[in-house]
Amino acid sequence: MIVVQDPLRRTDLPKGGVVTIGNFDGVHLGHQEMLRGVVARARELDAPAIVLTFTPHPLRVLHPQRAPKLIQTLRQREESIAEQGVDALLVVPFTRAFASLPAEEFVRDFLGRRLAAREVHVGSNFVFGCGKRGNVGMMAEIGAAIGLTVVPLPLVGDGADAVSSTRIRSLLEQGDVARANALLGRPYAMDGTIAKGDRMGRRIGFPTINLKPENELYPRDGVYVTTVLIRSFERTFTCVTNIGRRPTVYEEYATTIESYILDFSSDVYGESVRLAFHDRLREERVFPSMLELTAQIRSDVEATRAWFGARGGA
Repeated sequence: MIVVQDPLRRTDLPKGGVVTIGNFDGVHLGHQEMLRGVVARARELDAPAIVLTFTPHPLRVLHPQRAPKLIQTLRQREESIAEQGVDALLVVPFTRAFASLPAEEFVRDFLGRRLAAREVHVGSNFVFGCGKRGNVGMMAEIGAAIGLTVVPLPLVGDGADAVSSTRIRSLLEQGDVARANALLGRPYAMDGTIAKGDRMGRRIGFPTINLKPENELYPRDGVYVTTVLIRSFERTFTCVTNIGRRPTVYEEYATTIESYILDFSSDVYGESVRLAFHDRLREERVFPSMLELTAQIRSDVEATRAWFGARGGA
C-alpha cells in the first residue's frame, strides 16, 4: 500500500479508483467490512482501492473540548488499513481551511477531477464539507453529473448495536477490553517504548517494564491479561499489566503502564514494543502490606497462565 501525505497539494495521485472516506479510527469490524467491499469492487473494475482519511481528528481542530482520544495512532491505522488489501491511503491534514471547503468543490474538483474516481463508497450517514452541508444525496447528485457513482453503505452491527469507534472507546474506558476486542476484531494494542521506572517491581521479585505509550487512549485502571511484542526479539511474550497509580506503594503517583513478562529476564530499556490487551483480571486496589501485594501479583500471574492455557497458549 502506498501512503500519500497531504494529497490536496500533490499531483501524483492514483486515479480512476474506487474510493472510501472516513476517520477509520480503530479500523473495527464495520470499517473492515467496508474496506473489503471497496477492495473487492476495485478488483472487479481492475482499478485501485483508495482510502481517504484525516489527521488530526476533525473535532481536534473544530471543537477541541469534544475531541475523542483516538483508539489507534496514525501508524497503527495505516497498518490496519493495509491489512485489508487497500492499494493507496491518502492522508489529508485536517485544518480549518480544509473544513471550510464547500462540499460541491470537494466532490467536483478533488474526487471528480483530481482523483477521477469511478466510485465512492461511504456510510449512509456520511456528511462532509463546510458546515457539514454535504451528504450522500448531494454527493450522488453531483456524481451523476460528472460520471461518479456513489454507493451508500449501511452501518454494521453485532446484534446489539452498531459497531462504532465511540462504542469501542466507551468499552475501553470501562476496562471491558474483551468486548472492545470483539468489535475491533483483534486485541486492543498500545505502541511505545520501554522507559526506566523506579525498579519497585524488581525489589519485590516481579521486575516490570514501563511503557511510554504513543497511544492517547488507556484502558481503565486495573490489572490485565496481556501480551507484548518486542520488536528486536521478533516475538510475542505473555505478561500481566497494571495500569494505575500503584496506591499500595505511593500516595500520589502519575498513572503508569507496567508489565511483568512471564519467564523473561532480558534488559529491554529503550526497546520499541506493542502491548496487546486480552482481558481484565481485576481492579487496582490498596493492599494492607507489600507482602499481600506480592501474593496478589503471584495470583495474577497464575491467572494469566491459566487464561492462555485455556486457549491453547499465547
